[in-house]
Amino acid sequence: MATYQEAPAGATAPQKMLNWVDNRFPLSKLYKEHVGEYYAPKNFNIFYIFGSLAMLVLVIQIVTGIFLVMHYKPDANLAFASVEYIMRDVPGGWIIRYMHSTGASAFFIVVYLHMFRGMMYGSYRKPRELVWIFGCGIFLCLMAEAFMGYLLPWGQMSYWGAQVIVNLFAAVPFIGPDLALLIRGDYVVGDATLNRFFSFHVIAVPLVLLGLVAAHIIALHEVGSNNPDGVEIKAKKDARGIPLDGIPFHPFYTVHDIFAASVFLMIFTAVVFFAPEGGGYFLEYNNYIEANPLKTPAHIAPVWYFTPFYSMLRATNDLMVNVLSVILAVAGVLGIVKGGLSGKGKLVLAVAAVAGVFLLKAFDAKFWGVVVMGGAVIILFALPWLDRSLVKSIRYRPSWHKIVYGVFVFFFLVLGYLGAQPPSDMGNYVSQVGTLLYFGFFLLMPWWSRMGDFKPVPDRVTFAAH
Repeated sequence: MATYQEAPAGATAPQKMLNWVDNRFPLSKLYKEHVGEYYAPKNFNIFYIFGSLAMLVLVIQIVTGIFLVMHYKPDANLAFASVEYIMRDVPGGWIIRYMHSTGASAFFIVVYLHMFRGMMYGSYRKPRELVWIFGCGIFLCLMAEAFMGYLLPWGQMSYWGAQVIVNLFAAVPFIGPDLALLIRGDYVVGDATLNRFFSFHVIAVPLVLLGLVAAHIIALHEVGSNNPDGVEIKAKKDARGIPLDGIPFHPFYTVHDIFAASVFLMIFTAVVFFAPEGGGYFLEYNNYIEANPLKTPAHIAPVWYFTPFYSMLRATNDLMVNVLSVILAVAGVLGIVKGGLSGKGKLVLAVAAVAGVFLLKAFDAKFWGVVVMGGAVIILFALPWLDRSLVKSIRYRPSWHKIVYGVFVFFFLVLGYLGAQPPSDMGNYVSQVGTLLYFGFFLLMPWWSRMGDFKPVPDRVTFAAH
């Protein structure tokens, strides 16, 4: 039990109030541990602003969402009209709605950049595995939150996008049709589906999301922040136990983040005021038309932040399954011939390869498309154990590793672009190549990440005052 502390003599009223709170709640202790006396590496660069920006956008989404819920009607007959009412009749409703829709895209932009920074500098490596796993959980929750929120305006693209995605669950063997029926709450996307998605979007998923954000921050502050050099600053401390290469988060990085937030908000407000539709990517033009179950849009595509994974789904057809079967068979043969395995190991590998090929051919390509789409996200959770590099940061890896990362990012962007376009034979072939490269990047990482000549890592962080 904590000892009760009396306020010092001559304390001001605010100091007495703070002392009263501290005796009942560890406010000052939390501030010191997570802000004032939390020592972060002094060599942070521009890539380290996206974590705080993600927190800012989360606050924007929660606040604007609360105001939207005040006027929104989760009813299939009233939902579209209620959104129009918000846009036209509610004072300031249009800006609240545009802030929320633009905020959804902004959220994914900063999260994608935040995750890419973690990949570049090895922020998922020991001892930060849990930080990365909680972050991937946040990303998964964001995808669920965005998908369910996308149905709520009840426009044409909302309705048909939900219809396509929910129908994918029907491809799951044995339980698929019942699972799709459970998600929809009806045999078609309708009022029951809208109510289900509204409940999850407003209550269930945000609670899980906030819990994961708290866990992410607590885990980060327990092990300390990574830095562009991948050097652990806790290894070198002064006589007081303060890292030699660390500086207090406040005021140094709070000012840093406030400046970044100011620039971000200028860009964000410019988009909200002048281009809230984002050229049809942030808000599709078809979504300004009320949902019509009897009229299918000419081209159905998800919002831009889902398109890389949607492109992988479309790329997984019978040809792709055949290619995967051949790759699996060749990998099994090479493992047996040149893997240096014992007789028992070769037998296990052969059985596994045969079983894998059999499963690929036994189930429909549509099912494997769903597996590929989901696996593209789930594989991120395994990254701390896939990367076997001798160093953390891209700075001290072989130069050709940068090319590997560049090819990965390029094809991820290409997959995103193709996922937003109408299907075509050439686009499908490129998507198949991009899908193979995406999974190859991760699945082959235990081998390629150890190859090449690594540069020596300094004992302390490299830093130039600016």
